[in-house]
Amino acid sequence: MSGSSTYDLIVVGGGHAGCEAAGAGARLGLHTLLISQDLAQLARMSCNPAIGGLAKGHLVREIDALGGIMGVMTDKAAIQSRMLNRSKGAAVWSPRAQCDRYLYTDYMIEVLRSIPGLNLEAGEVIDLLISESTVTGVKLRSGEKIGAKCVILCGGTFWNGVIHIGEWSTAAGRISEPPALGLSDRLSELGLRRLRFKTGTPPRLDGKTIDFSRMDRQDGDADPVYFSGSPPAQRLPQQPCFLTYSNSQTHDILRSALDRSPLYTGRIKGTGPRYCPSIEDKIVRFAQRDRHQLFLEPEGLTTDEYYPNGFSTSLPEDVQIKALRTVTGLEDVVMNRPGYAVEYDVFATDQIYLSLECRLIKNLYLAGQINGTSGYEEAASQGLMAGINAARSIQGKEPIVLGRDQAYIGVLIDDLITKVPEEPYRMFTSRSEFRLLLRQDNAGERLLNVSKEIGLASPEAIRRVEASIAIKLGLLARLQKTKVRLEDESVPASIFLRRPEVTLNGMIGDGILPEDLVALLAVNRETSFQVEIEVKYDGYLSRERLQAESFRRLEDTRIPDWINYGAIKALSAEAKLVLTRTRPATLGQAKRLSGVRSSDLALILVMLKRGK
Repeated sequence: MSGSSTYDLIVVGGGHAGCEAAGAGARLGLHTLLISQDLAQLARMSCNPAIGGLAKGHLVREIDALGGIMGVMTDKAAIQSRMLNRSKGAAVWSPRAQCDRYLYTDYMIEVLRSIPGLNLEAGEVIDLLISESTVTGVKLRSGEKIGAKCVILCGGTFWNGVIHIGEWSTAAGRISEPPALGLSDRLSELGLRRLRFKTGTPPRLDGKTIDFSRMDRQDGDADPVYFSGSPPAQRLPQQPCFLTYSNSQTHDILRSALDRSPLYTGRIKGTGPRYCPSIEDKIVRFAQRDRHQLFLEPEGLTTDEYYPNGFSTSLPEDVQIKALRTVTGLEDVVMNRPGYAVEYDVFATDQIYLSLECRLIKNLYLAGQINGTSGYEEAASQGLMAGINAARSIQGKEPIVLGRDQAYIGVLIDDLITKVPEEPYRMFTSRSEFRLLLRQDNAGERLLNVSKEIGLASPEAIRRVEASIAIKLGLLARLQKTKVRLEDESVPASIFLRRPEVTLNGMIGDGILPEDLVALLAVNRETSFQVEIEVKYDGYLSRERLQAESFRRLEDTRIPDWINYGAIKALSAEAKLVLTRTRPATLGQAKRLSGVRSSDLALILVMLKRGK
């Protein structure tokens, strides 16, 4: 290792969580070290080469609003940008970008190397240095020990990772990359409860051998909505994706090989993701369906390789290629690399605080897939918050804990702790009680004050959000004052806009708005979208804000550490067990714990009123 042997912060792992954690810590003033087994693979998109999508796009928008890196990198590396769910309600509109996976990593390395106070070093951490239940550094496989005030662990799928392809398996975190050994066993020895999860990835296909003319072409949006408030100066050349389907012949081949599947022969013990099953799992669980969608996604601008989204598998290599060649457009396809499954260790998340600090070991933070999540966006969100809170801990500040009524990041972390994942956790808009308030378009506005408190977002970014809010309020006021003349009456434009069949674009096209207002709406396209939502959904938004205020009262009722749940005789046995294990920070968090009844909450409230 070069440079100092003592740091403020050490981040272990260079995936999406590790990069956000290290970037945040260093930019907040910490002397930071990021240790990764392979520095050439930082923020590697090991699965699909895309960022965002349903609910995940909301997370990326929030990362950007708080000053994180992922949104900026995605916009720079995007080779196709789309807003999903445009035909549905505004709460579920979600941006998604197909990326050049190689450029994304290159851009991330470039950014991290440019951050003052951040060192990047190649190495493998095999142990933690601990004194009196407080982490004080790490030990490398080389034997070198490096001190730190805080350590963030972002192990991804590498902790005791094992890859499976048919009857073959090997120890690895990703294909051709060794696993990380030592840390998981060490945490288990220290008393942390360990679980075993599984995820998978599809084969990679040679695009030169694909007949795209027989598939449905899908282009991106001509006028994209970017993740970052500061879009790139130049947009990369845009590439199409293609849609095709599996069929009964495909399914017959897959079904006939289930006796060679590690998933069905019991060789894979880890729990896989319910919402992103392998293709062999799909044909069993959804046997009534005669086809499944397959999206052919380009891996980048300088490669002919394609990612068949929807064909994740761990079946033998010969079965994979045989099944693929039954798909329309893939009859002559060449498989560059087979799909595979990977098993890895995770740790039950009722063992961390909402700050992501470990309960058993002070100044140790866990972030990313080792907390049981799946997806780049979920990992990056945790990494960002872990980096922020590690910095605040060292600087003597209170941690930043986002509420469920503030951000999807708040929903994510709260879910991890109150509903410990028993399978890889994936974010959905349906997980939020306040999804009309937590839209992707208003992330900057709703997180403005907390972003100011954190201090990661640039002054320019803060001013941009403040200007957008001022413009929005001005446009709302203009719509309220501007009269629209109908056949027998004149009504405010805002009232007219509430009609289901009326849109702002339609009003502009019909020429019923003043030219100066039309010009303002055209220049401030995204702000105008927010204005239209706030006008059309005014009643729903008001009702949801009232619900959020009621929710906030429970969240603001703190539960002190002195409460001994075992001594509250009238508490149910199940409530005693889960409350003692989880130690909820607030009455609201206690309410969300499985096994805690309304009567249990009433007893806790009585204890709080009585005092210690």
